[in-house]
Amino acid sequence: MQSSWKIVSAALAPSILALAFAPIASAGPKEDVAASSLEWARALGQDDPDKVLPLYSDDAVLWGTLSPKLRADRAALRDYFVTAFKVLPGLKVDFGDQLIRVYGDTAVNTGYYTFSYVKDGETRIFPARYSFTYVKSGEHWLIVDHHSSAMPSPPK
Repeated sequence: MQSSWKIVSAALAPSILALAFAPIASAGPKEDVAASSLEWARALGQDDPDKVLPLYSDDAVLWGTLSPKLRADRAALRDYFVTAFKVLPGLKVDFGDQLIRVYGDTAVNTGYYTFSYVKDGETRIFPARYSFTYVKSGEHWLIVDHHSSAMPSPPK
C-alpha cells in the first residue's frame, strides 16, 4: 500500500508543480473596460481635472451632463471638468448597471450612474445615463467618446 502511494505521489508531483507555476489568467477585455470605468470614477472623485484627463484619448469628445455643447479638444474637456468641480463640490459617481461590449480594440460601456456632491453642507444626488466608447492604447483603454445626460423622469 505504501509503495502504491509513492507511485501515485510521484505521478502527480509534476502536474501539481506545473499548476503551481502556471500563469494566472488575466481578466478579459470586458473586465478591463469595467476597471477603466472605475478608474475614471476614482479620478473624478479627486476633484482634479488633471487626474481625469489622462483617461481620455487625445481626440476624445464629451457631451457632458452639465453642458449643452460638445467638448472636442483637450482644453475644452479640461474646462468642462474645472467647471464641474467648482459647481459640484465633492463630486463622486457610483456606477449602476453596465452593458459592456468589446469589438477588438474598441469597446462601448453603456449604463447609468449616480452623481453625488455636497452643497450647503447637504449631500445631493442626481442620476444620469452614459455611454463611453473606449479605444485600446497599449495596455490601457482610453475614452474616445463620452456622452452623459440626466436621467429623464418616468412618464406620468
